[in-house]
Amino acid sequence: MSLHTESIAPGVQLHTLPADKFNRCRLSIHFRFAAARAAATDHALLPLVLERGYSACPDMTALSRKLAKLYGADLTVATSMQGACRVLSVSVTGIKDEFALEGERLSAEYAALAFGVAFEPYFENGEFSAEAVNIEKATLARQLESEINDKRLYCVRQAQRRFFGDSPAGVARDGYLEDLPSVTPASLTAAYKDILATAAIDVVVLGVDEAAVRAKLAAALNGLHRTPAPLPSFLAMPAVPAQHFEEKLDLVQAKLCMLFTMGRPADPEELDAYRMAMCVFGGLPTSRLFLNVREKQSLCYYCASRITAASGCMMVDSGVEPANAQKAEAAILAELKNLLEGPIAPEELENARLALASGMVGVGDSLASLENWYFGEIMRGGCVSTPEEAAARLETIGADEVRDILRRFTLSVSYLVTQKEETHG
Repeated sequence: MSLHTESIAPGVQLHTLPADKFNRCRLSIHFRFAAARAAATDHALLPLVLERGYSACPDMTALSRKLAKLYGADLTVATSMQGACRVLSVSVTGIKDEFALEGERLSAEYAALAFGVAFEPYFENGEFSAEAVNIEKATLARQLESEINDKRLYCVRQAQRRFFGDSPAGVARDGYLEDLPSVTPASLTAAYKDILATAAIDVVVLGVDEAAVRAKLAAALNGLHRTPAPLPSFLAMPAVPAQHFEEKLDLVQAKLCMLFTMGRPADPEELDAYRMAMCVFGGLPTSRLFLNVREKQSLCYYCASRITAASGCMMVDSGVEPANAQKAEAAILAELKNLLEGPIAPEELENARLALASGMVGVGDSLASLENWYFGEIMRGGCVSTPEEAAARLETIGADEVRDILRRFTLSVSYLVTQKEETHG
């Protein structure tokens, strides 16, 4: 199964992927643009407001009725980060045309819905509705305020804030609580119009009638003045002496997050080797961190590693007893050292290959996972690989390649969220 890509206009690409085995289809519109601290909270709020309705369905009731008439079609609007790049995505999923009970042209309806939400939002006096903006500002405020309730997430984000600092790669996906009061319908509208004018646009089609998509895409671009801006390059934080931070909160289980840098983004051509290295080190129940730090030494409740290729960052996060935090950190570093200096058993590599290959086979089991795979390949740049091609490359990766990958990383930030000391009166 291969992806076909066509350039439609400057900064606009149409990607089509066969979805013959599915009875459902999917259409997504992705806007890619540089992340900006000043506009981060507007960008975080935008999907919440867009998902409430558009010009043809100006409120949530009308939109819900529309989706119900389309046999329960699903609409999602979301934002994500890829290094110093932010992505705003509008996706519609529903049954294919041939399964409509009365022969409805569902593809045309899906295209009208997706492009309507993306390009024809509901405005009042030329701006987003003040009522919708205020409602979703309250929603986002609750989300940001509740971050500390999830101690694992809180620890990871605190570590990332120290790691990235003011770097564009450190812009918060969900915005900033202190900036919410300054977000207005006017500022949100300005941020949205800037995205329309400058973002790279990727339209991904899986099983939707391509003619219907092309017609709506042409109509959306017609009369739209665009000056697409270059997308930011991937960047990585430089190697620096490790910094250790500790924060004390009311909790029972401490959280430890360690961030390592290799000083440059990952080469897309080496991504399969990075995947293997993460699985051997801490990405599986058969990994060194799981078997040795968690099981044999009982130093943590969970301990896993993963990499963010766009920023060349490896993260190890774990849940530990407060008294074991320093021992756990030392044990994690020891396991990394042992991988670099000692033998790597053939079964460790084989376990990693089998797990990764199984996951790649499973990519084709859903439309969303297919899109995630191929759009991820698009964003990384270079050649677009199928899951099957990536799985085949795993056979060529041995212990030396795994060591070479792991040798590149040095610890930059260690952040511990631990228990407050008890005071006795």
